[in-house]
Formats: sequence, C-alpha cells, structure tokens
Amino acid sequence: MTEERKGLTVKEMLQDDAFHYGVELVSSRGIAPPGEDSKLIGEAEALAQDPHFSWVSVTDNPGGNPMLPADYLARRIREFGSEAVIHASCKDLNRNGLESTAWRCAAEGFQNILALTGDYPVTGFGGNAVPVFDLDSVGLIAMLKAMNDGLEVPGRKGKTDTLTHTDFFIGCAVSPFKQHEREYLPQLFKLARKVHCGAHWVIPQLGYDMRKFQELKLFMNWAKIGDVPLVGNVYLLSKFVARLFNGNHIPGCVVSDDLLALVNKYATGPDKGKAFFRELAAQQLAVFKGLGYQAGYLAGAAKPEVFGEIIDMAESYGEDDWKTFAKEIQFPLADEFYLYEQDTGTGLSDPESMNKAYLESLVHPTATKNVSPSYRLSRKVHAAAFARGKGQYEHIESFYGKLEGKKGHGSELARKALHGLEKVSKQMMYGCKDCGDCSLPDCAYLCPRTACSKTGRNGPCGGSRDGRCELDDKECIWARAYDRTKYYGESQQLLDGPPVIYNPELEGTSAWANTFLDKDHHAPHGEEAPLIPEPLPTNKKKETP
Repeated sequence: MTEERKGLTVKEMLQDDAFHYGVELVSSRGIAPPGEDSKLIGEAEALAQDPHFSWVSVTDNPGGNPMLPADYLARRIREFGSEAVIHASCKDLNRNGLESTAWRCAAEGFQNILALTGDYPVTGFGGNAVPVFDLDSVGLIAMLKAMNDGLEVPGRKGKTDTLTHTDFFIGCAVSPFKQHEREYLPQLFKLARKVHCGAHWVIPQLGYDMRKFQELKLFMNWAKIGDVPLVGNVYLLSKFVARLFNGNHIPGCVVSDDLLALVNKYATGPDKGKAFFRELAAQQLAVFKGLGYQAGYLAGAAKPEVFGEIIDMAESYGEDDWKTFAKEIQFPLADEFYLYEQDTGTGLSDPESMNKAYLESLVHPTATKNVSPSYRLSRKVHAAAFARGKGQYEHIESFYGKLEGKKGHGSELARKALHGLEKVSKQMMYGCKDCGDCSLPDCAYLCPRTACSKTGRNGPCGGSRDGRCELDDKECIWARAYDRTKYYGESQQLLDGPPVIYNPELEGTSAWANTFLDKDHHAPHGEEAPLIPEPLPTNKKKETP
C-alpha cells in the first residue's frame, strides 16, 4: 500500500476502487508501570505505521470488560500516522454520556465511529457492572446523524438552537450467522433500519460461512441499500478461540462443530495449526474482494507482521481463486436457514432464486406457541382502541384530551383510576414495568423491559444463539416477535417506522394517556418509507371479529 493511499480518510477508502484493509486493536485493562513502555501502545504504533493497514479500529470495552477508552488509543494511533475507527457501545453510557463522547470525538477531529449496542457486562469493580442500554445501536446511529444534520436543542425563551454540524462517518454491525429464520431475518431487517437511520457503512459479525457473507449483499440489494459499503470481518483463529466461539462464550461469534473438528485436527500438527489458520484468514479476505466488498478487516491475537503476511497471501492468489475458496469456506450450523437457494455451480446462493420453502411459508404461515391467545387478544384490542384513525381511537383520544384539561379532585381520581387499571391489566398480561412510553405495539406485544435483557426496542442485538438470549435465560424477544408477525403476514414490516427512542420523563405515568395525547414516541413523525421497498407477497390473515 502506498503512502498516498494510507493518507485517505476511511470514507474515501470505502468509496474508491481499491480494496483496503483495516485491523483491530483490542484495548486492555490497566496501565503500564511507571517508567515502562506500554505493550498496547507499542502494538498501536506498529499497526498504525504498517503500510498493509489503511486504518486501525479500536474496541470499546469488548466482551463487557472495563478497559482503556477507545478515543485515548485513537489519539495515539493518529499520532503514529494512521486513520482510526472508534467503537462506541451503549452498554456503559446513557444517552448524555454517548453524546458527550461524540462531541469529544468531533472536537478532536475523529470522524469514524462504529455504533454498537454492545455485549452485556460480565465483570467490574466489586462485581458485575449494571448495564445501561439507555440507547441501542439504532438510537445511537440516529443521534449521530442528528449531530451531523445540526443537533437541535432547547434555547433561550422557548427558541430552538441548532448546534454546529458534525461530520461523522457512521458504521454499524450486523450478525448474519444465525441458525434459524426467526433470528436471521430480524437481523437483516434491523440492518435496513440502521441504514435508514443514518449508518454509512456496514461490518458483519464473525462467522466462517462465505455464503452468508454473500447473502448479506443480496439482501442489501433487495432492500435497496446495496450502495452502502461492506467491510468483511476476519478473525485469525486459534484452537482456544475456536472453542470459545463454538461454545458461544463470545456473543455473536460463530464457529460450527464441523469447523471446530477441522481446527482440532490441524491443531495437532507440528505448527499447532498456524499455517491452516493463516491460510483460512487469507482466503476469506480474497473471497470478500471477489464478492465486491469494499474492504477487509483483520482481528485476533497476532503480531502486526502476521497480519501483514496474511494480507500478502490474500493478494497473491489468482483472480478467480476466490470462487474455489468460497465453496470451501462454508461451515454453517446444523440445518441453518438461508434466504436464497443454493447455486450448485458456485456453491453460493443464487441471486435469482429466493428460498422456496420461505416463500411458501409466507403464503401459508403456521402458528407457533408464540402466537398465543393473549397476543391474538392484544391485536384485537389494539385494532379497536389504539390504531390511529381507526376503531374507537378518535373517541378515546377526545376523552383523554378532555380529562387532561380538567382540574380538581374528581378528575385527578379518574386519571389515577385509569392508570391503575392500565398497570394491573398490563402487568398481568405482559409483565409491564410502567415505563410510560409503551413499546408493546412495536414488539408484537412483548414488553422489552421484561422480555429483553438489553431492553431493545429497535430489533435484535447480535448476541442470540439458537433462538435464545445472549444470557441464555430466555427466548429472544425478537425471534418471538418474528413468529407472531409472520403468522399475520407482517414479518417484513416488523421493524418499519422511525427509530424508537424511549422518553424517560414519562416513567411511571399512563402510557395510554401519553399515546392518546401524543406525548410518547407514537406521536406522528410524518410518512416513513418501508424498510423493504418491494416486500414479498404474503397471506395477510384477517382478524376474526
């Protein structure tokens, strides 16, 4: 790589014709003893000055562990002459902390931010940290876009001030390595939501199935977001790491049993599998380039020169070698779902043939245990009372408007009685936490505070496995929501609409009143384009009276 290419911004890199390589720097806990050079800073310098790497990406408390902040290391990386990408996750900071971090990045000239929900915290001083998740990745992307557009904030005398525009190049992640349709498709739909909310580039989570990487491009073309740059993600495996990924100890990182068996086989060799691991990584990079990804991204516990050797190996392959590698590097989980039929010639997915069983299931969906009597009842109540402009909505809206305007002891008692009825009924049916800004309609009548460990209101995080939560203590809320909406022909619209940003000021107030008085996130935001512009035909089930 020439110094001229090294001097490009990440935005310029992902928009030019060259295939670039990024590399990950994992932060650490603690600092070097006084008078000693930090091993981490030495690694940062080596990565930043190596001409193989166009940028260095810095993690934010990875795995839920407290570590040196990403922007501190980014400053050092810039001093050493390289572009830096700063990971920003939502697990440790509330919206004010995230905004403050973003302002600091902007003030110091850092533009590249990878917006993540983040792993659930697993350690901390005196015990596990309490997770925040005030915003999720979609909310963080929306906030960064608002800052790019000129964030509007309350000014003096009721006026609105517009703050100086930032210029963030916003990245997002997606986890396509899901075993089941009910996990996989919500991941893709959430990706579309992230792009609609302002994400400029995409990096998938870790997996070793090139067909799934290809399907990511096929989905993005279907969703009309195919012009958004994709960065292919490669982790240099070892026997130890492969076992961690296989055992789901690192959420969202997938190594199948078949791949683990191959890893164990090569790990018994004289070099403990090093040649196999490096060649596998190089071949993945070659496939990304062949598939039309804009860049490759390397991570793992290896010295910079090892990553450089892998890149050199990837660049040494013949023009069409990637097609062979793509066939060979397919290690799915058992009975893994694909959105497209397989092309027997290429071994990849056929862009012209969507999964026939999936298409048939849209027309003839089958009810599951998640399509419960309580959900059916909830839909009927929603259609009768809470669907704007339909049923009894206008009458109830008028009632709450009149009640809101009344003063005195009697009207206050009425408000409390209605709120009490709401709390009891919603607690019994949904485990309601009385947040005041209800997302039951957004989540197929599953309470995100009760049914999601990260209280996600904008789609699934990347940590689920086999349809279960990252913490393995419950079924994933979004897999359940997908089951419910698919039965009614609405799965492709599951995540339509603007991002849901919870309003904490409504905590403990009546969500019913807030909805009818337009105080919550359900208030009209104007017309929103669907995430999937050309949804597939489905069998829309009619509600029985």
